[in-house]
Amino acid sequence: MHRFLNLGILAHVDAGKTSLTERLLYEAGVIDQVGSVDQGSTRTDSLALERRRGITIKSAVVSFALGDRTVNLIDTPGHPDFIAEVERVLGVLDGAVLVVSAVEGVQAQTRILFRALRRLGVPTLVFVNKIDRVGARHGDLLDDLRLRLGAAPIAMAAVERISGQRARIRSTPRTDEAFIAELTDLLTERDDELLAAYVRDERAVDLDRIRGRLIAQTGRALIHPVYFGSATTGEGVGHLAEGIRHLLPAAAGDADGPLSGTVFKIERGPAGDKTAYARLFSGTVRVRDRIAVGESGEGKVTAVGVFDDGGERRGDAAEAGRIAKLCGLESARIGDAIGRTPKGPKEHFAPPTLETVVVPEQEADRGALHTALARLAEQDPLIGLRRDPIRSRLSLSLYGEVQKEVIGSTLAEEHGLDVRFEESTVICVERLAGSGEAAEFIAAEGNPFLATVGLRIDPAPAGTGTAFGLGVELGSMPPAFFTAVEESVHQTLAQGLRGWQVRDCAVTMTHAGYWARQSHAHGTFDKSMSSTAGDFRGLTPLILMDALRRAGTEVLEPIHRFRLDLPADALGPVLAMLTKLRAVPEAPRAKGDAYTLEGLVPAVSVHALQQRLPPLTRGEGAVECAFEDYRPVTGAVPERERTDANPLDREEYLLAVVRRVAGR
Repeated sequence: MHRFLNLGILAHVDAGKTSLTERLLYEAGVIDQVGSVDQGSTRTDSLALERRRGITIKSAVVSFALGDRTVNLIDTPGHPDFIAEVERVLGVLDGAVLVVSAVEGVQAQTRILFRALRRLGVPTLVFVNKIDRVGARHGDLLDDLRLRLGAAPIAMAAVERISGQRARIRSTPRTDEAFIAELTDLLTERDDELLAAYVRDERAVDLDRIRGRLIAQTGRALIHPVYFGSATTGEGVGHLAEGIRHLLPAAAGDADGPLSGTVFKIERGPAGDKTAYARLFSGTVRVRDRIAVGESGEGKVTAVGVFDDGGERRGDAAEAGRIAKLCGLESARIGDAIGRTPKGPKEHFAPPTLETVVVPEQEADRGALHTALARLAEQDPLIGLRRDPIRSRLSLSLYGEVQKEVIGSTLAEEHGLDVRFEESTVICVERLAGSGEAAEFIAAEGNPFLATVGLRIDPAPAGTGTAFGLGVELGSMPPAFFTAVEESVHQTLAQGLRGWQVRDCAVTMTHAGYWARQSHAHGTFDKSMSSTAGDFRGLTPLILMDALRRAGTEVLEPIHRFRLDLPADALGPVLAMLTKLRAVPEAPRAKGDAYTLEGLVPAVSVHALQQRLPPLTRGEGAVECAFEDYRPVTGAVPERERTDANPLDREEYLLAVVRRVAGR
């Protein structure tokens, strides 16, 4: 039986992830020469922009044979500005290799990625790269993996002559008594049955049994085998390949079962044709199949592509375990299920915390810019394209300034559009201060809509999102009218009392009413006496904003957790700088002649922290920052300009909206 392994290569930027991908392809015989990131000749960095900048921007899939398996290897971005691209990949993996630099060790992005892998239970091997570089570490790096990542590492190879061009890895796995004892201790900590057997008779726990438990615990993401090497020289990569083959579990799934998969990437060809990359967990998809896409979509598959022997080929079908390229699914979006929704947890990374306005250099390009940005938002939904028709402005959500530069280059190179960006600002959110309720009734004075809508809004636990429920009978109105209300609720909550998105609330429909379809004696439809979905879409924002006003909201700003490593004599000046940035540091921890300092800092101050730390520490300071949560704003409460018809101003709103639903 042919088996598949969908493998992710993940790392902090510059740890050597793409170089390792190249070396694995070379070792497998897929390529004749190892590509260079610096020279822009790697197999997976196919975009011109990736080759020029030397970083991975889009995830790429390439396959190779490893024993009896076909490995679909997914190279992911390492720069934190492209964390959304990584997010979409994690849910489709059977296993992962986390690349760590032997010189820099555990870095900010390393910690974020490993936490995500642990939450999802993805079996993970660690490859410590760059052992041939000056400053490479071995023993204390294993301690860092244990202490800073919370991993359960076990070194699978012994390092000889580390840190230099003559660095070597033993070509055979560690089998010495010290290794067996260390591995046995690690395994028995997580396996009571093995521990009991070992206590009864040490000889009963032989090498074969230890090897079996190593495979089992790695497959359950309980322990993390560590391999050392150099992707540049190829040292240790063969040993890693053996670990991938024997320790990571193959894809599961019944090819004859019901179709179930997830779309994790969207591409558009030069002619605008859409291709959806999907991981298939169950069933088989064939050309000309009509399949369910997302919550209510459907599409007919016009072509199927699969990955084999380092390349891509067209086929008649793709079965469970594979990654497939599907054409014809025009309604497909990133994150959509195809067929049945796959089981299991879903990973959600921190939201973008920055926003910028995109302005075309030529006013005549405004329409083309909107089309191009909509295309980019289809490939990366988290850039959050936001259109302000009142001021004719387009804005995007961002993770960082590098992402802004990449978007600008993409617009210029792929769409022929020159743009400029306004200064980035921080994205806040609103949360409810209490509960509120409002209602308006059909034919009542002041209600121009043929609809009755009542809504109650209540706070919900942080992180739960927005839920819509019915407090009226489902049969009291046509389903299309309930759908119109629910969709309008979600659209309206994108802009709260201060213009920010309202998070974590439960909205309940408490009143519902409509006028049934009216016809004249000769059978013509009288729209002026019949409710339509437009009536409910028009009235819902007014009711919801009235309820929101009664509940009240609080504006919260994004907060990042920081970690600083700095020389001891810089502690005083750094603490003073943190105070000015509204940071809240914890007690510093001494380590020799240096300090480690952790704490919280507003996202608005992160860039300033990164800029000011080097001169205060003579360039010796290092900073890691990652999104933590949202906290109430201190000082002046920021407001965001509205882009809707403003249901907070009833007169303005009705002037803008009634004409759209009237025609009566």
